[in-house]
Amino acid sequence: MSRPFASVRARATLAATLVVAVALVAAGTAVLLSLRSNLLGEAGTQAERSAREVATGLAFAKPYEDLPLDVDDRPVQVVDEEGRLVAASEDLERISGTGVDAVKPQPAATARDGGDDDDDDAADAADDDDHGESLEPGEIGARTTVSDGSATIDGDTEDYRFAAVPVETEDRGRLTVYAGAPLSAEHGAVNTALTVMLIGFPVLLAVVAWVTWLVTRRALRPVEGIRREMAAITASEDLARRVPVPDTHDEVARLASTTNETLTALESSVERQRRFVADASHELRSPIASLRTQLEVAAAHPELLDLGGAVEDTVRLQRLAADLLLLARLDAGERPADARVDLAALAREAAEGRRGVRVRAEEDVTVAGSRGQLERVLANLLDNAQRHARSVVEVSVRREEGPHGAGGGGRTAVVAVADDGEGVPAADRERIFERFVRLDAARSRDDGGAGLGLAIARDVAVRHGGTLTVRDTPAGGALFELRLPGA
Repeated sequence: MSRPFASVRARATLAATLVVAVALVAAGTAVLLSLRSNLLGEAGTQAERSAREVATGLAFAKPYEDLPLDVDDRPVQVVDEEGRLVAASEDLERISGTGVDAVKPQPAATARDGGDDDDDDAADAADDDDHGESLEPGEIGARTTVSDGSATIDGDTEDYRFAAVPVETEDRGRLTVYAGAPLSAEHGAVNTALTVMLIGFPVLLAVVAWVTWLVTRRALRPVEGIRREMAAITASEDLARRVPVPDTHDEVARLASTTNETLTALESSVERQRRFVADASHELRSPIASLRTQLEVAAAHPELLDLGGAVEDTVRLQRLAADLLLLARLDAGERPADARVDLAALAREAAEGRRGVRVRAEEDVTVAGSRGQLERVLANLLDNAQRHARSVVEVSVRREEGPHGAGGGGRTAVVAVADDGEGVPAADRERIFERFVRLDAARSRDDGGAGLGLAIARDVAVRHGGTLTVRDTPAGGALFELRLPGA
């Protein structure tokens, strides 16, 4: 495959791989965060369960030594309202994250001394300020405070999530129970998931890149076929060849169909240009040869000079050259001028001096375009009508409301040129607008027609956004109708 298409494949593969990579990273991050959050929540729940189990024992006035402080080797602390550690797990060697770093209990008095009611009220108020809720003796706090830290138990250090639960006792005042749940499961699960992602994601990206490369190659294979055929057409200059159209009914198939349509139009244009050049050469050859012959005879025998014939051939050659030049400009896509042209006045000027031509025109029938080109259209139509008319040619200019022949809207200017000749057969009503076409002897070179007048007239009409058609008159002659959008 050629380098440009390989580049397209590389860009498509890279883009697909990057998109999947971003999606995988986003999804992996979300999974890891969700997994960590769930495991931390589970650890917090376990820590709270352990703390409330110990708090329940304290609420029922159990001695410290009877509390479940060493269940599953989890760190537990019991702290009084003075912040002193009064009970802890037996093998606890170090702890952080609970706010109390002590690991060896410092028991306070087992019973509270009596005092006046004012001191008790002050202590209760302090408790309320410290814990945010007022508890009755034997009641466990409903709110749990969670924190993260670490602890060393029997020589093993781990990270823990701690839950703090307050409990109000009758004989020992308010105590706070700190219990921890290990985070090793959370760390292990997160690390395992991360390892799987670090291994699996590159493998998945490699598979995506490989599949995208293959799919892109398959998708671009018809495009490469189109490119090769276009290169062969360019090398051979054979415009009759066509590119292959895949059976996929997708964008590539539409591209191939459009390319073939373009080749068809190009072939038609080139063929038309070739015929035009051949016909033009043939048409130019006759007056040039005739003129040369007359000049050579005049050079050898001045008394035999046919001056009228030489002038006639020169004029004919000049007109043919002008027609060919105008057709070349029209084929090149020359845009007409945007001047306002009065068709009624133009028709009267074109008919002036012509025998048997009558003009009926409404006033103020104007169009936008080139006065010179529209004048040429009327002159060509009148020349054609006079060649075929028996006696009379009628020209009418009028306005019509509604869409004109080119498909627009608004007012339409109509110029009709009718003769009383034999008319144009229905089968030939489009052929007469082709270049260098003559239907009968009346259109012979001797009558002054080269077969370009009607072709020029239609091309000019189309360039001005209008139409030129022919049909029969009620009397049987030909009626040429020029329709242009009104100004």
